[in-house]
Amino acid sequence: MEVIVLPTAADVARLAADVIERLLTTSPDPVLGLATGSTPEPLYQELIRRHREEGLSFAHARAFTLDEYVGLPAGHPERYAAVIRRGLTDHLDLKPEAVQGPDGSSADLLGECTRYEQSIVDAGGVDVQITGIGSDGHIAFNEPGSSLASITRLKTLNALTRADNSRFFSSAADVPRHVLTQGLGTILRSGHLLLLATGGSKADAAARAVEGPLTASCPASIVQLHPHATVLLDQAAGAALEHGEYYAEVWANRPVWQPL
Repeated sequence: MEVIVLPTAADVARLAADVIERLLTTSPDPVLGLATGSTPEPLYQELIRRHREEGLSFAHARAFTLDEYVGLPAGHPERYAAVIRRGLTDHLDLKPEAVQGPDGSSADLLGECTRYEQSIVDAGGVDVQITGIGSDGHIAFNEPGSSLASITRLKTLNALTRADNSRFFSSAADVPRHVLTQGLGTILRSGHLLLLATGGSKADAAARAVEGPLTASCPASIVQLHPHATVLLDQAAGAALEHGEYYAEVWANRPVWQPL
């Protein structure tokens, strides 16, 4: 695990985009893992800019989203399939059929979880998985208490997560209670886990994920278990780190030839 604390959220977005660009320009068949929420939005804007202004191509890529609400009607703007199209993929040369997500409107939700998990396996796995972190330490929609070995499944959201997500809805009561989400075990199979956190509201969760115990009580602590994890924080999100000076020293003396 590598922890990098940068001055601003824009710096986090640019460095994360460098990781994605390197994958796109070195792999003939790259597979991206896409997260929704506010944290990756600056990254997605930077990727769109590089596509439009610098010719970065996504035409040969495939992508899988982390999760989806259950029960939102077709056409609802907060369905994550719509959010990821609106915020990223509609602005790239990524083929629409190359972007997959779990179907939260399926008549067979348990079967859909099995199907989606297998589709990731059949694609050869995710090369770079982008994730954020919830204020309670959740990652994707794996709430505290989730099994570290879990795979794609149906989950019930807790009150804090629904309150955090209520800003995207008319009220907290409108936030769905159930979701389909990749499991922690699914995320751990990714080739490179790229965890982003920005803002002071994420400082405590980021510190627990990076420096606390590996525990189901903080699902994002799986970054400690992943064989290739990079944690990118802005100064505000890194404010509670005990070993911040060490991470800064490592980053300042990183060999130029060593890729993230």
